[in-house]
Amino acid sequence: MNILRLAPLAAVALVACQPAPPETPPLAGAKIGGPFTLTDQDGRTVSDRAFAGRYRIMYFGYTFCPDVCPTDAATIGAALSDLDRSDPDLAKRIVPIFVTVDPARDTPKVLKSFTAAFHPRMIGLTGTPAQIAAVSKAFGVYAGKGATQPGGGYLVNHSRTTYLMDPDGKPLALLPTEQGPRAVAAEIKRWAK
Repeated sequence: MNILRLAPLAAVALVACQPAPPETPPLAGAKIGGPFTLTDQDGRTVSDRAFAGRYRIMYFGYTFCPDVCPTDAATIGAALSDLDRSDPDLAKRIVPIFVTVDPARDTPKVLKSFTAAFHPRMIGLTGTPAQIAAVSKAFGVYAGKGATQPGGGYLVNHSRTTYLMDPDGKPLALLPTEQGPRAVAAEIKRWAK
């Protein structure tokens, strides 16, 4: 009789001793991303294939943004600097990519100055309005030009998403830039193997 009463407990103990199944990244299988050809901050034509074999941090924003874009770029840069110190082997396999949603103003020269302020390996990408619209759509990014203000300036309304992509360009996870560099670095370490 005692053996029968202990059988369920033994089964629970055996299950508890098994290794946990590997975690699946939250964006695994999502239809996010795809091939693109754009212009980098040095005026060179680059495609998504230029980043093959490396993890990519994909961020969409614009350099004239008065608030979230520079804040998020600084967070991404600080997270990478943290990884440069704590896990240099992982850090060198990551490329941070800032894709503009304002190609009219974000020329290669403007992007070069902007990205250099946040991390030496940050890549800035621009293109024609049609190219930017296509890559934005592939990544599920909304962007729309706001009303022109006195003096000719304008804001660009856009979604705020930072993707971690695997070395094959497949989505892994959203990076929590709103939580700061430590949270971003931790999330990268969690999914980049």
